[in-house]
Amino acid sequence: MTSTTTDAAARFAAAYAPLTAAHEAGDYWVQQDADAGAKGHAGHAGRAACLRHVASYTATQALALGVAGRYLGLRLDWRRAAAGLAVSAVTHYVADRCAGHWREDGDEAPALVRFAHRSGKTKWLKRDPGAGPLLDQAWHRAWIAAAAVVTAGPGR
Repeated sequence: MTSTTTDAAARFAAAYAPLTAAHEAGDYWVQQDADAGAKGHAGHAGRAACLRHVASYTATQALALGVAGRYLGLRLDWRRAAAGLAVSAVTHYVADRCAGHWREDGDEAPALVRFAHRSGKTKWLKRDPGAGPLLDQAWHRAWIAAAAVVTAGPGR
């Protein structure tokens, strides 16, 4: 492995950790209860609640990434960091609009819910009330890894 590859891998790991920790804080501590309850509702109110949550979530991730970058000397490119945060924010919004809809399996269900059902998750989603939240969190964590890759970028 070259030094630039090692540097990028280290930046990835060092970005993934604060992005993941901030995800937990942003999703559970920072999110307002009213937004948590409404973010999956139809119409403007549901979209607005989800956008408020994603804004506070993304700010939490940006703060964590900035602190880690500064104190660990990561030399993160701000454009890559912004792009990584955008990946996390957009994909977080997509999943969180599914709140309260995970058991639905018709054409009216959000696209990610329909995808889960088409992926063979229908029995699990119908049987286990925890299945939707688990799929939601797995989606978030997978996209946080992608956001960390974008943030880390290639070696310099």
